[in-house]
Amino acid sequence: MDPISDWISRRQHKIPIGRWGREFFDFLTTNFAWLFDSLALGLSTVLDGLVAALLYLPPLFVVGAIALLAFVLQRSWKLTLGVLIGLLFIINQGLWKETVETLVLVVAASTCSMAIGVPIGIWAAHNERLYRVLHPILDLMQTLPTFVYLIPVLILFGLGIAPGLIVTIIFASPAPIRLTYLGITSVPKPLLEAGEAFGATKRQLLWKVELPSALPTIMAGLTQCIMLSLSMVVIAALIGANGLGRPVVRALNSVNIPLGLEAGLAIVILAIILDRMARIGREEQK
Repeated sequence: MDPISDWISRRQHKIPIGRWGREFFDFLTTNFAWLFDSLALGLSTVLDGLVAALLYLPPLFVVGAIALLAFVLQRSWKLTLGVLIGLLFIINQGLWKETVETLVLVVAASTCSMAIGVPIGIWAAHNERLYRVLHPILDLMQTLPTFVYLIPVLILFGLGIAPGLIVTIIFASPAPIRLTYLGITSVPKPLLEAGEAFGATKRQLLWKVELPSALPTIMAGLTQCIMLSLSMVVIAALIGANGLGRPVVRALNSVNIPLGLEAGLAIVILAIILDRMARIGREEQK
């Protein structure tokens, strides 16, 4: 090692990033533990209640309800049949409980991410200064390795389904923000000028011109959000989140190929079902 590199790498010259981070999280856990514990308890109660309610119902009833919802959303008997076959296959593999846990977590995380991301995306589209601030933050969030998100959430919220939901929301939120911003800023100017010519207010332009025009792009953000949520939910099994991630982790630890294939196929089927059901707007655009 050359002298300059040797001098930079000496222990006494090391920037204490790790120590600063530990002190910051120690401060948070010391002063705001009540807040993090209350939030984790509340989220766990709601999510566990939803999982228990779905598991209380007969599996075939839930499968039929999801298939009916797929038909109502897409008006496709092929999709409805595919949903039925896919979910029945999951039941056949003995992974129904894990699939329900994953489904609840993904739907909850996607709903929260869209509720956060769409308003922020609209705001950023109408405020270029805000987007210039958000842009590097979103870049950072989308380039960080997924495992990095687990560390602070684990420290603040502990193990369980609640930290799994929180880390999934954080991981998936940049997609709807970016695509909502893209959709709103891509609205044709003649369309906006026509609305203004008819005396539309800014609120009317948003609800009657911008959002309908940007809907396909916003729905693309929803499908991306669902896929990102599903990928993070699997990784969140490492911090105690139940679902299909747990058998995947167990299969990796024990090199259990059959269990890994079964759980992997269940995840793929669930991802395809959610993606096809969420394609509202884009299909109408076509």
